[in-house]
Amino acid sequence: MGFEPPQRLVRALGEMYGDGAAAEWLDRLPTLTGQAIDAAGPDLTVERVAAPGGRSALVLLVRQADGTPAALKIAPPPAEPEQERAALAHWNGWGAVKLLEVPETDASGALLLERLHHEVSLRSLPEAKALLEAAGTVRRLWVEPPAGHPFETVAERTGRQSEGMRAAGEADPELAPLVDAALAARTELVEGSPELLLLHGNFRQSKVLSGERAPWLTVGPEPLVGERAYDLARLVRDRVEDLIASPGGPVTARRRVKRLAESLEVDQARLHGWTLFRAVESGTRALAEGRRQMGEVNLEFAGWL
Repeated sequence: MGFEPPQRLVRALGEMYGDGAAAEWLDRLPTLTGQAIDAAGPDLTVERVAAPGGRSALVLLVRQADGTPAALKIAPPPAEPEQERAALAHWNGWGAVKLLEVPETDASGALLLERLHHEVSLRSLPEAKALLEAAGTVRRLWVEPPAGHPFETVAERTGRQSEGMRAAGEADPELAPLVDAALAARTELVEGSPELLLLHGNFRQSKVLSGERAPWLTVGPEPLVGERAYDLARLVRDRVEDLIASPGGPVTARRRVKRLAESLEVDQARLHGWTLFRAVESGTRALAEGRRQMGEVNLEFAGWL
């Protein structure tokens, strides 16, 4: 099958996994795509590659045998597509894109999903409206995880992330105070975590797309179990570039923490703490991946908190 993966995906995979590993997976992508199409059914019709697409997977726009539009998502193993499959199966379309098929013999790790309007996300709305719709969507995802679930906890994920943050602080004395504050906040938060719910893990406006079955549905979870404040913390930082450019950015950021905490009945101090941790983690990771501008933006935002 001949196609060119979107350049956005190629660049993002190189940043996340290194050029060598990214190139190796991209070389295998035609074979993986063929396997995924075969596993999804012989009557599946491929229309085109969704572009510009996401940063973590190739998405093909397809049609099933009865003409129903769908999307076939193919992600590299480090993206843990089986974790996404498990979360989507548990939500069963409640607040999230619906998993249409679970091929038992598919070695590609592909997901066959209902097709949403990939070109229309909450980022197309004015900020206040987008945050309102986002809050209404994410609350649907916060349910009890399935028995014997495969998901890691917030404590486990942030524990791994802390290693890279700590290394960044040791390498750059100017970063050390911010890193230390974020790590201290994380220690206090995980010791007193009040709940263990299924979380999206990477919830933000661009992960909520327009649909036919419901006005807005979530895609691209990086699922884990823990408290709602952790999941909400990434949303606080949405449109961070606009916040940085605004003269009232620091005040707006703190108001956003308060507004989201109140609207979703989440403890404001815990949301503040997780917002700090996640901003610093994202900033230090971006710097390590060579995305200096994004790293500096996220760290500046963290400094406002």
